[in-house]
Amino acid sequence: MAKESSFDVVSTVDIQEVDNAFQQTSRELTQRYDLRQSGATISFSKKDQTFTVSAPSEFVASQVIDVLGTKLVRRQIDLAAIRWDKPQAAAGSSVRQVGHVVQGIDQDTAKRIAKDIRDLKLKCKPVVEGDKLRVSSASKDVLQQVIAKLREADYGQPLQFVNYR
Repeated sequence: MAKESSFDVVSTVDIQEVDNAFQQTSRELTQRYDLRQSGATISFSKKDQTFTVSAPSEFVASQVIDVLGTKLVRRQIDLAAIRWDKPQAAAGSSVRQVGHVVQGIDQDTAKRIAKDIRDLKLKCKPVVEGDKLRVSSASKDVLQQVIAKLREADYGQPLQFVNYR
């Protein structure tokens, strides 16, 4: 009997690296000439894993988000791991925008990934287990094909492939 090989599809973000990028961004807000006196602020809640950007205008808020994005990319954090809400009007003419760090694969996305794997018509079995997806097969070549197809697809969040055995 052939031994089953498997791997897990997960979506995780290193929160310490995200916090480091936040620290660099807040430091740059106080040093950069065009943002120093603008009144823009950024905060990060590790517990809720959310960013809050407060700025006098949507343009300045987008500038702060761009600075944060460059810091995240330098630390190998995929920008798809942050979901930004629409800008909301705050006190006066200022705006507030909240960004959420995406951890884990939600049920709808996991079901969509499992369906896409089944549609490949390969001899493998995808199983949703909480916030991850396990794919198992007797052939490691089949698993390699599944990984290649999942890398090509876009599910709106970064995917990692772990526990390959």
